[in-house]
Amino acid sequence: MKEIDPESLAELNGQTGKPAYIAYRGKVFNVSGSKLWKEGFHMKLHHAGTDLSAEFDAAPHGEEVFERYPQVAILKQKTEPLRPMPAFLLSLIDRYPSLQRHPHPMTVHFPIVFMLSVPFFNFLYLITNVSAFESTAFYLLIGGLLFLPVAMLTGWFTWWLNYLAKPMKPVALKILFSGTLLIAASCALIWRITHPGVMDYQGAARIIYFSLTLSFIPLVSITGWLGASLTFPIKKN
Repeated sequence: MKEIDPESLAELNGQTGKPAYIAYRGKVFNVSGSKLWKEGFHMKLHHAGTDLSAEFDAAPHGEEVFERYPQVAILKQKTEPLRPMPAFLLSLIDRYPSLQRHPHPMTVHFPIVFMLSVPFFNFLYLITNVSAFESTAFYLLIGGLLFLPVAMLTGWFTWWLNYLAKPMKPVALKILFSGTLLIAASCALIWRITHPGVMDYQGAARIIYFSLTLSFIPLVSITGWLGASLTFPIKKN
């Protein structure tokens, strides 16, 4: 039986008239004839042209599902990964397989909620003058900055684990926007600590500080959308 390397498999994604192939545990199956893989997408979550071995544990069915599809090739394994992982990380993943899927999706929600809430509570303070709202925004800013590096590190880990740190435009943009968010949030926190009453100032200082926190909204939204585009690929017509 012929061999297919991961690069060739990626081309067989079921789009623009191409056949839809998927790989599982070294075997490559042709799912082109299945209505469940229309245009190379399955359940709006998985896409053809990829190795689904790591994702299969979360599927609601067993391996018998592959009996429905013809095996057309064997997936050619690389002799060594593009960026080999340290032995202690490999052993940790072997011991806790959930680390292949869950660290980034779990940790990324905290900075998203915290960072989006900062400008919201600052706005409530501006219109109500209730000091508790401004204090809440301050504490949320601290929480967001605590979790943001964790989310960035787990995102890098997932990129390394799933894509062997292969250069990808969405990942490069995520690094850019999340890094910008980290800088903007750090500046806002330092400003708020050194000038606790900045939201009470009259004039440019308050406007600039509030605008800085407002910038969290597009930065978080764009970064989140880029991450979602990797997890839930947009179907192309």
